Amino acid sequence: MSVSIKPLEDRIVIKSLEAEQTTASGLVIPDTAKEKPQEGEVLAVGPGRWNEDGDERIPLDVAVGDRVIYSKYGGTEIKHGGEEYLILSARDVLAIVG
Repeated sequence: MSVSIKPLEDRIVIKSLEAEQTTASGLVIPDTAKEKPQEGEVLAVGPGRWNEDGDERIPLDVAVGDRVIYSKYGGTEIKHGGEEYLILSARDVLAIVG
């Protein structure tokens, strides 16, 4: 999946993965009771921040296509082209799911 949003510096664009719709016992969870998702797929990455001297970029630890777990309330939610995305700093990514 490609997105026409190009993040700057150390920011990344994520498509959140939806939380489970039902419990293990089969009960349907209403939208109001769902937890905010914390897992998503990286769709775009910025070029990285400049180092302190300003002469070299520091590469990011994540790449397009990675499935990541991120801070629960990190980032900014946006709508673009009818889809919802999350733009957050690479520092808000807690782990890459293997």
